[in-house]
Amino acid sequence: ERITQTVEITKHVVDIEEKGVKLRLTIVDTPGFGDAVNNTECWKPVADYIDQQFEQYFRDESGLNRKNIQDNRVHCCIYFISPFGHGYRQPCPRCQGAGQGLGGTGWGSPGSPRRLRPLDVEFMRALHQRVNIVPVLAKADTLTPTEVERMKNKIREEIDHYGIRIYQFPECDSDEDEEFKLQDQALK
Repeated sequence: ERITQTVEITKHVVDIEEKGVKLRLTIVDTPGFGDAVNNTECWKPVADYIDQQFEQYFRDESGLNRKNIQDNRVHCCIYFISPFGHGYRQPCPRCQGAGQGLGGTGWGSPGSPRRLRPLDVEFMRALHQRVNIVPVLAKADTLTPTEVERMKNKIREEIDHYGIRIYQFPECDSDEDEEFKLQDQALK
C-alpha cells in the first residue's frame, strides 16, 4: 500500500513494550516539508508545533491537578538528509571576506559539491535550540559504504561549520560486547 504524502502535521501514537518496559511513542509527521516553490520559513509550522507542545506541558505542570499530565513534548527530530547532490556550493556568507571556503578546508569553495541544502541548514538552525536533532542519511542503502562514510563526514563538517548542535549519542558501557560497540560506532 502506498503511503500518501501528508498535508498537515499529523500525530501517530504507538504503544511498544520491550523487556517489560512499556513506552508510548508518538511520531509526528510533518507535511511535505520543503516541497513548495517558495520555501521561505517553511520550517515555521514545525517550530511552532514544538513550541506549542512545550507551552501546553508547562501549563499542565503549573496547574493544580498534575496527576494525569500527558507529556506531548517533542523530544527528538529525526532529520532525513537526501543522499543525492544538491548542486554546487555558493560562497559561504559566514566565510566571505575571510578568504576561506567551508571552515577553511578547501572543499567548501565555490563549485564544490554540497551535501546540505540551504533549506536543511535553515531548518536545523531554527530547531536545534528547541529539540534534539538526529540527522539521518536517507536512502543510504543505495550508496556504497565508502560513499556513505564520505557523505557522513562532509555532512558533519557542514553541521559543525554552521554551528548546528545535534544529538550526541552516549558512549557504550564498558561491559558491552565488541560487536555491539562496533555497530554503535558505525551508527555515529
